[in-house]
Amino acid sequence: MKIHKHPIGFFDSGVGGTSIWKEVISLLPNENSIYLSDSINAPYGEKSKTQIIDLCLKNTEFLLNQNCKLIVVACNTATTNAIDFLREKYPIPFIGIEPAIKPAALTTKTNTIGILATKGTLNSSLFEKTSSSFRKNIYIEEIIGKGLVELIENGKLHSKEMTSLLNSYLNPLLKKNIDSLVLGCTHYPYLIPQIREIVGDKINIIDSGEAVAKQTKTILTKFHLLNSNKNIAKHTLYINKNKKVLEQLISERENTSIIEKNF
Repeated sequence: MKIHKHPIGFFDSGVGGTSIWKEVISLLPNENSIYLSDSINAPYGEKSKTQIIDLCLKNTEFLLNQNCKLIVVACNTATTNAIDFLREKYPIPFIGIEPAIKPAALTTKTNTIGILATKGTLNSSLFEKTSSSFRKNIYIEEIIGKGLVELIENGKLHSKEMTSLLNSYLNPLLKKNIDSLVLGCTHYPYLIPQIREIVGDKINIIDSGEAVAKQTKTILTKFHLLNSNKNIAKHTLYINKNKKVLEQLISERENTSIIEKNF
């Protein structure tokens, strides 16, 4: 089998990375994919850097054993803590996810933007390096979205607990006069309808999905890995906890299977 027909691999601390997966397979409909939801270890954002790297190594090895030609680290915390290590260790291309601070910084009118992310992302050296270049001109208000990932992973996306937490995190940001809200976790795009109800229509909500999909296409093209096969792409999603949560987020799609499996 020619390598360009091999699947794109994705992994996340849970089901949230499917927000990235959807963007990528929408832009690249010929590409086969394998998605790994490490829900049993979610959230990564509360773990140490060493723990995060160890989990990323395990996930990468699983995907490499499935002959993935490129791996999307569909997790902000995993990217900011481990992607440099992964790129040094493995020869295949890795695509990372970082909070989209730049577009928010370039478009803000109030010179104040908010970032909702996990503790692991906000405390990472990569995030500090990325954000520091913008702090001279704008104010960046950071909020740790503690508990949001756990609720999504437990099937409580539309629960009263979720509404309460979102209000507690977003209302202080609104008082700071932000005009852009950067979602720094791949789980959070699933919260956009609820976030919009709280912040209204004047706040620009920014996530990384579209940019990551475009970057994936760019890298596949650069390394001559694009799949030109016109057959219907095959997608396999693995989860090591409760697959019903993943099924709720993935609409029925031809040639797509969800498998609950320990890994």
